Amino acid sequence: MIELEVKAPCRDLVGLEGRLRAMGARRIEELEQVDVYYSHPARNFAASDEALRLRRENARSMITYKGPKLDRDTKMREEVELEVEDLERMALLLERVGFRPVRRVAKRRTVYAVGLVHICLDRVEGLGDFVEMEYTGDDLDAGKGKILELKQALGLEGNERRSYLELLMEKG
Repeated sequence: MIELEVKAPCRDLVGLEGRLRAMGARRIEELEQVDVYYSHPARNFAASDEALRLRRENARSMITYKGPKLDRDTKMREEVELEVEDLERMALLLERVGFRPVRRVAKRRTVYAVGLVHICLDRVEGLGDFVEMEYTGDDLDAGKGKILELKQALGLEGNERRSYLELLMEKG
């Protein structure tokens, strides 16, 4: 599956939430997400622009692989995600075959939807507030256009292509 998203910093999530409601956005859910990213035993994920993470999201757990970014304007990339029944045992399995935990990323996320676009209002521990807009349909060109249109309508500026992991690693 190809993931198509745009991320931007946001100084006023409360005001943005008001603008979303005014445009008729549907509130979907509140999430507590804790991710642990892993390094590969034989290749440098930072250099190859890939990622492997374990995520606890409220009561759900999953493992996700993200491939290199495919587009300059967005964070379009391959994403393979599977639910995991036992997160601790999956972490143990990864470590037994040579993967090592690199960094934890924690955030509170409020998810809204406008058509086929999910708008995620993120409060990221140690980084601040961001907005991620992800297209959930199949027509990636139409999705990119819709995301950029929504970004402008919501008054968002900037385009952060780095992941929260990359931002935290750069921060130190």
